[in-house]
Amino acid sequence: MPKLKTKSSAKKRFRLTGTGKVRAAVAFKRHGMRKRPQKMKRKARGTMILCDQDARIVKSYMPNA
Repeated sequence: MPKLKTKSSAKKRFRLTGTGKVRAAVAFKRHGMRKRPQKMKRKARGTMILCDQDARIVKSYMPNA
């Protein structure tokens, strides 16, 4: 079976936690933040843990996952 190639875009966008979960930046944060509610802006500051279905796909793109 051929070796799976890793995607360099995935290396830049996602990180693995110590327990193997996938962290990603929160969406809808690039522009137009003046009109967003303060609660949404606070929640979008950090990163989020991806759900299991998305994490499985992302892990196939990542090296050492």
